[in-house]
Amino acid sequence: MLPEREREIIADVRKYIADNLPLSSISDEELEEKTEELVRRRIGSEYCPIETAVEMVRQIYSSIRGFGLLDGILADDSVTEVMINGHENVFIEKDGALIKLDRQFESQRRLEDVIQRIVGLAGREVNQANPIVDTRLPDGSRVNVVLPPIALGGPTMTIRKFSKTPMTVEKLIEYGSLTREIADKLRLFVQAKYNIFISGGTGSGKTTFLNALSDFIPKSERVITIEDSAELQIKGIDNLVSLETRNANSAGAGQITIRDLIRASLRMRPERIVVGEVRGAEALDMLQAMNTGHDGSLSTGHANSTHDMLSRLETMVLQGSAGLPLEAVRQQTASALDMIIHLSRLRDHSRRTMEITEVLGCEQGEIKLNPLYAFEEDEHSSLEKVSGSLRRTENPLQNTLKLRLAGINAEI
Repeated sequence: MLPEREREIIADVRKYIADNLPLSSISDEELEEKTEELVRRRIGSEYCPIETAVEMVRQIYSSIRGFGLLDGILADDSVTEVMINGHENVFIEKDGALIKLDRQFESQRRLEDVIQRIVGLAGREVNQANPIVDTRLPDGSRVNVVLPPIALGGPTMTIRKFSKTPMTVEKLIEYGSLTREIADKLRLFVQAKYNIFISGGTGSGKTTFLNALSDFIPKSERVITIEDSAELQIKGIDNLVSLETRNANSAGAGQITIRDLIRASLRMRPERIVVGEVRGAEALDMLQAMNTGHDGSLSTGHANSTHDMLSRLETMVLQGSAGLPLEAVRQQTASALDMIIHLSRLRDHSRRTMEITEVLGCEQGEIKLNPLYAFEEDEHSSLEKVSGSLRRTENPLQNTLKLRLAGINAEI
């Protein structure tokens, strides 16, 4: 059967179902059975492989009750990201490479229907008055939507797929991002309640690394997680509270920001606060929480290097409190953070831990850093493939107080 004929049958059956079946009252099973019957009847005596008929039924059903074209893409575990630039341009990231699909949504209206269904599932709204929204799919995948007229080429949706298996430190070691020795040192830092900040560019694996580090949190502690759209997969902690922001409704009311949630979390007797990503004025509240007895807190932020992350934190703090002197901001940052772990996505698309740096404090208005580990390429590196590992610098760990208070006597 020719592809044109397949598309014709799919369009005819979908139109018949939309015009003649009571979709609001019919069950999913009944709809699937009816779709199969209609497809068989429409094919008649034409030659059609069973796999093709099954795929036509799946496409018709998913276009009515599922996410249409997205259903097949989301079911593919090798796809890590989906980028939709208007209904005709669909890109995926697979095995680190960007690929443009030869499939597309039937129309802009159909893409808008899918977007509304996804956004509605999480209890959020997106419309012309509120054209940008962050949300998630039922499986936890992170979704960003931008509608026209903001998006000039039609509705735009980006989906960062949610891994079905939580990232563990064992997997990071397997992928070459860490060594066993460094993982053991990080375990000690987390158990001793060092405040750790993970920095990196887009797609460098910050949330993945944060998930892995959370495995080291003692299972008896009370942990509060705060995110724009919930995607952390913290397992094994019974006393876990997960909080998620909320956008304003169409009337402009009801917004709950990360800043609001950090402040609320301080009244919930947290032992650790985990902020999925710091982007703005909430940086001040997070640093203050770290400075007021909530040691062991973890967070992430976008930056190109460890020094860039400190500069960005200063900028974010000043967004929330422009009157603060810069020296006070640096003092607050230096006393709050104990460690910064910087990640990067390299030229061969591999994600690597580039640096583990101790934050020593503030001297003469500047934050002092003490790099403990740095990534070094070896002789096997080429333009196509990066080869190397994290190497211990000659700098000794200076902030050993928390290790001693936790009863840990180990050489770092």
